Amino acid sequence: MLDRDLAELYGVPTRRLNEQVRRNRTRFPADFMFQLSLEEARAAPSLRSQNAILKRGQHIKYAPYAFAEQGVAMLSSVLRSERAIEVNIIIMRAFVKLREILATHKDLAQKLDALEKKYKKHDKQIKAIFDAIRRLIEVPAVRPARRIGFVRNEPEHP
Repeated sequence: MLDRDLAELYGVPTRRLNEQVRRNRTRFPADFMFQLSLEEARAAPSLRSQNAILKRGQHIKYAPYAFAEQGVAMLSSVLRSERAIEVNIIIMRAFVKLREILATHKDLAQKLDALEKKYKKHDKQIKAIFDAIRRLIEVPAVRPARRIGFVRNEPEHP
């Protein structure tokens, strides 16, 4: 989650959230939080602020921070307010629900793969059976019947 989204949820200005993160930098290792480059932030239109009108065009001033689940959890210890605790609990529950959904989809995908592998061999056998049936019900090409007997060649009369 981006710093500005979290700041909005926690009800604090983004600069205040980032200030607390800088003051407690040891609580936020690289796998908890990282800063996007300005190029990354400018390249993604969804990362630009929709609420604020910046001076000198529509550019961002500072590269935003992106927080992983552990970083979001750590924010509640840095932002000491009742709202921060409540919001953090809600966010953690959302992460848990997201993991459950992903696990369910992963299990379903694995089961489908197993079924596909199991019945792939049967598909070839069923196709061979249908091909054999088609050959049996195919109407053979009708050849003109040969006449039985002698053919009399009559000489032509001048």
